[in-house]
Amino acid sequence: MHPAILIHGPTASGKTALAISLAKRLGGEVINADSMQVYRDLKVISARPDDEEMDGVQHHLFGHVDAATRYSTGEWLEDARAEITRLERSGKRAILVGGTGLYLLALTQGLSNIPPVPEDVRADVRAIAESEGAEGLRDRLAPVDPDTAERLGTGDRQRLARAYEVWLATGRRLGDFHEVRQPPVLKEGEWIGFALTPPRSRLYQRIDRRFEGMLMQGAMDEARALMERDLDPELPAMKAHGMPWLTAFARGEISAELAAENAKRDTRRYAKRQFTWIGRQFPFWPRIPSPEAEQRLRVIHALYREIDRGKEADYS
Repeated sequence: MHPAILIHGPTASGKTALAISLAKRLGGEVINADSMQVYRDLKVISARPDDEEMDGVQHHLFGHVDAATRYSTGEWLEDARAEITRLERSGKRAILVGGTGLYLLALTQGLSNIPPVPEDVRADVRAIAESEGAEGLRDRLAPVDPDTAERLGTGDRQRLARAYEVWLATGRRLGDFHEVRQPPVLKEGEWIGFALTPPRSRLYQRIDRRFEGMLMQGAMDEARALMERDLDPELPAMKAHGMPWLTAFARGEISAELAAENAKRDTRRYAKRQFTWIGRQFPFWPRIPSPEAEQRLRVIHALYREIDRGKEADYS
């Protein structure tokens, strides 16, 4: 088995182009590890690669889920397992790329055994989140799961809601489930991960330019099409970066300028959180700070070849 290559990094850091270049050099195929690029309805808004960008390289788990679906990390893990197994049997290299760190963490460290939360509990917690906000969720969570409440503060309503709904559904703290994980799909020695960490000022400029390009490519049309379906606003696809502001503009609630400004700001903040995730969850992954494509390729190719030769020596 050739070690799988895992590429993580903040949004707009050039992960997709790098993965495609690597696949062409190494005879591999690309597997998506981004939680928004799985949705077929978000081609533009999620910056999903088109046929021209793919340049003949086979891509998997891109745009295969309907926006009305609440696609979970567990479902992605099973889909990714199937693709990795298929590539292993065909002798091809698997290159997994995406900005969803939880996907890659579950792939390499195992997934927590959190039971499914009943829909009525989810609905109750959504109602609380809407009426009381993140501060109210934290106040409710603190007496039953003080560690999680303290760690999250009031800056992450979605994670606070998740922790509270797990407690309501199970009577157990979220951390209790993190202590016991399923075996990872990729074990030690079966993968190598890289984190792209380009200069933040340059990345933020690229985020702004990319969103402007999305508007020209039809992001507003995608947002309107999803609005017409009258989907639950709490679905993951409806929370894609830029979606809440584009739909607010479509409803006439804000100006186009404010929608674009807020969407760019939120995406930059998300990129900042991704940098933090890399530092905390992937402390030993090699960092590639250079934004230059050829430099990135040289670093990854050299390290990958060294590991691949080591594995071949082990089998000889």
